[in-house]
This record gives sequence, C-alpha cells and structure tokens, in this order.
Amino acid sequence: MSIDLKGLDSLEMEHWAREHGFPAYRGRQIHSWLFRRLAASFDDMSDLPKSLRSFLAREATLNHLELVDSLYSEDGTRKYLFELVDGMTIESVLIPERDHWTLCVSSQVGCAMGCRFCLTGRQGFKRNLSPAEIVDQVIQVRRSMESPERLTNIVLMGMGEPLANYENVVRALRILVSETGMNFSHRKITLSTSGLVPEMIRLGKDITVNLAVSLNAADNETRNNLMPVNRRYPIEALLDACRAFPLPHRRMITFEYILIDGINDTKEDARRLLKHLSGLRAKVNLIPLNPHHGSPFSSPPLERILAFQEMLLDHHLTAIIRKSKGQDILAACGQLSGKHPATGA
Repeated sequence: MSIDLKGLDSLEMEHWAREHGFPAYRGRQIHSWLFRRLAASFDDMSDLPKSLRSFLAREATLNHLELVDSLYSEDGTRKYLFELVDGMTIESVLIPERDHWTLCVSSQVGCAMGCRFCLTGRQGFKRNLSPAEIVDQVIQVRRSMESPERLTNIVLMGMGEPLANYENVVRALRILVSETGMNFSHRKITLSTSGLVPEMIRLGKDITVNLAVSLNAADNETRNNLMPVNRRYPIEALLDACRAFPLPHRRMITFEYILIDGINDTKEDARRLLKHLSGLRAKVNLIPLNPHHGSPFSSPPLERILAFQEMLLDHHLTAIIRKSKGQDILAACGQLSGKHPATGA
C-alpha cells in the first residue's frame, strides 16, 4: 500500500528516504517541495532526479482535498467545503485580521462531543482526519490565496475535537511548525479543546502550541447540561490540568466562554468564573452564541454581555468580546456542518 507523503513529518520523511535507498537530504527536499513550495505533483519537484520522481510516482501518493464549494462573507471571511477521498466532507474557514489571515482547520469529520450549542456536534462522529488531511487544508487554502504569505495563524477550532484525534493532530502540528515543513511559529498556532484532561497533559509534554479551553459554564451542573464531556472531566479536574499545563514565558491559556441567554450569562456566573480562574495565567474570550437552525438557544442582550465583561475586567481578568466573523455564511464558531450546499447531505 502506497504512503501519502503529506502525512510524514521531517524526520519521518528522512527515514522513509533512507529506507528506500536514498540519502536523507532527499527526504528533506521532498518535504520542502510539499510544504514550503506547495508542489501539486511529483513532476513539480524539478531538482529531484527523474529516477527518484518516477520512484515516488510508483511507491507514494499525494492525495489532495477536492474543493467542492467556497462561500464569501460580507466581512471578508471565506468558508471552504472540501471533499475527502472517501467522499466525506469537511469545512475550513479563512478569517481576515488587521494585517494577516487566520485559518480555522478541522480535525475530524463530525464530532462525538455532543455540545448542545454546536451544529457540528449534531452531525455525529464519522471518522478522524489523517495528518495529511489536516495539513492539506492549509496547503489548499494557501494555494487559493493571492498573498499566501499573509496566512500566518492556524487555529484548530473547526469540525471535531482535536485531542480526540491525538496522534494524527500532533503529527500534523509537527509538520506545521517544522522549518522544512510549513514553518509556522508555534506562537501562531492554537489548539482548542472541550476538556479531554489526559490528552491535555500529554499535549503540554509533546509539543508547544497555544491552548484554548472551551469552558462555557462556571458550574458543573450547567456545564454537564451543555457539554457531556464535563461528566467525565468536571471543571475541577479540567482546571487542575490547566494549572499543570506548561506555559512559555508571557503565554496564557485562553478560556472560551460562549454566552447563552438565560443559561450562563448572569453576574453570579461571572463571579464563579473569576473564582475558578484565580491564580491562572488566563484570558477569556466571550463569544455571544452564534445562531443556527434548530438551536434551542439564543444570544443574550448586549447589555448583559457588557455587564458580564465588566465584572471580569473590574477584577483584572482580561476579557475580550469576540465578534464572530462569517455568521452570514455559517462559518462562525459552532456553525460548521461540512454539508454540500446543494444537497444538504
């Protein structure tokens, strides 16, 4: 069975080259062609001997995500619908910032976490993405851009729970940060989790990236109702893992808090949140709920959102209200479904 070379990190690529009778530097060249120069085929790798390119064509594959559709928001956000080799689909979102772009990538087809406010969770879990499929989202989006060098930030906040696909996600992260790979700064990559505590502890030991925790409630009863994962790893265990998470100098853990009308948006909720985060190097992203069809929830009124933020700021906790981009094309947080636009399937 041929191997998809997009799934190998730099050391694995060198090992693969040596294993097949080629010097290690050929592995580094192939790696650079794939991830730095975005080669679409082995024939594009012009400084490799023809004999090596022929060998690659026989013994390896370069599977590509197929772009099925792309949507453009009024705010400049772009949503990409990709088809995988088995016909399943995922979505990625390119988000405009002041002086750069951020790409939100998916790690699974669907999601098993079952968070009640999230459209992706309603799709159920189909399968994990391979390292190649995770990285190829970045490759394909960069190819579509007029100025691909402006894509500097990656967030694993798309479809799926990244830490439930741990091995594949970490391998993809190593490709993204490798100097011979895509060469992203580890400071510019953020992984978001619903709170898989054992995998959070592993992540902090295995690779350096920014951590975002989807918290969304300040008491276990409310979080149990919103996020089934809390029944396995309640808030106390989750915060213990956050305290143990190794943070480089001047880094903080981001706590994402989706504000839902009448559920988690009171001043008492804010007080409980302050108590939980006391002593942690933390900041809070307050995200007013993004609506989607069939959701039983809605966003709080603006005055309640501002009052919640003010309570946190008054106690010297950094709290930013995040205006979600791409809502008009269902590209905002919690709105991804991976569905074909024509069929809905």
